[in-house]
Amino acid sequence: MNRHLVAGFWLVLLLLTTPVVASASMPEDIVRQTSDQMLAELTDRKQELQASPGKIYDLVEHIVLPRFDFQRMSRLVLGKYWPRASESEKGAFVNAFQELLVRTYATALLNYSGQEIVYLPVQRKADSDEVTVNTQVQSTGALPIPIDYRLYRDGDDWKVFDVSIDGISLVSNYRSSFASQIRRHKLSGLIQKLEQRNAQKN
Repeated sequence: MNRHLVAGFWLVLLLLTTPVVASASMPEDIVRQTSDQMLAELTDRKQELQASPGKIYDLVEHIVLPRFDFQRMSRLVLGKYWPRASESEKGAFVNAFQELLVRTYATALLNYSGQEIVYLPVQRKADSDEVTVNTQVQSTGALPIPIDYRLYRDGDDWKVFDVSIDGISLVSNYRSSFASQIRRHKLSGLIQKLEQRNAQKN
């Protein structure tokens, strides 16, 4: 996976962790408010999390995941292979893909060291059910990393369905990688490989 995605996805988790009460018309407030809450929690629990890194998994699984629509992300990632898949394959892929992201990036939350988050103007069309929230993460002595969140309206809430880190879409990156594996091993083979990889991280 691209190193910018690896380096930046922990910031995605950071910005979208604790659910908050916010107007459905203001998805940018969700990003901003959850960021403030998570920064405070990471600071307060820093020693605890460093002493017991495994606790970060529960943090991600119980707090971060509600902000993402993994069903929609999985459908976009599989692209043309999604409608060809059986219902059992779809369910297995969603579960494996979700766990892959959690276990690949959860521990990276511990790497937060005071980076500044800058919020840029929101890209949104009138009456649109989709919106892009643009941010930049700035570290001393380094170029800012742009992180753009694509959300869609889900009733009275907003859910993330794609993230671009330094101009690289998470969905597009995985779609390209998984497509080549599906061509070689079929979807069932990809699912098996993901499940095996996840099991190795337990």
